[in-house]
Amino acid sequence: MDSENMRILLVDDENMLLDSLEIILSMNGYEITGKANDGRAALEILTGVRPDIALVDLNMKGMGGIELIGKMKKLYPEIKILVLTTFYDDKNITEAISGGADGYLLKDSGKDAILGAIRQLKGGNTVLDGKVMQRLSLLVNRNEKKSIADDLTEREKEICALLADGLNNRQIAEKLYISEGTVKNYISVIYEKTGIHDRVQLAIALRD
Repeated sequence: MDSENMRILLVDDENMLLDSLEIILSMNGYEITGKANDGRAALEILTGVRPDIALVDLNMKGMGGIELIGKMKKLYPEIKILVLTTFYDDKNITEAISGGADGYLLKDSGKDAILGAIRQLKGGNTVLDGKVMQRLSLLVNRNEKKSIADDLTEREKEICALLADGLNNRQIAEKLYISEGTVKNYISVIYEKTGIHDRVQLAIALRD
């Protein structure tokens, strides 16, 4: 599909940004099928004309971008959705992507990044801003850490915390008023549960 017949819907509550995007995209051969200031207005446009791609802001008065993404994907699953926003916190990223967004770009990415993202979406690829990728990586790591800790008993978590503080088996035994052999047994069980068989790596994995 060439840019000459690619149709794009723009959704943002900043009119100046809408106008700027329209100029940039039109100059690059894209057809703008409509501009909307919130999700409800966007859905009204969609009842008449179907774009190939929708550029959607998240924080808008009325129906916001997260709600719009969910409704748009349910009604028109064939439309590719590129989030274009200033927000890249965990909540917005996860809700937008789980709701069906095909790409997530920050507004300060620049003209070339936006045009490149549209080309990527056109080719069936998912597009994520570098900062968004970093947030997702941190989120995945936190979730993995949480899932590891959730399998441990309170005593095992306590021992892990002391391991993370750099205490050896004897020091842990003295701290918890148990035998050094009992500490070794606990650590063996922790290794088995977590799949990590090195006390340094374990301390790193469970460190806050």
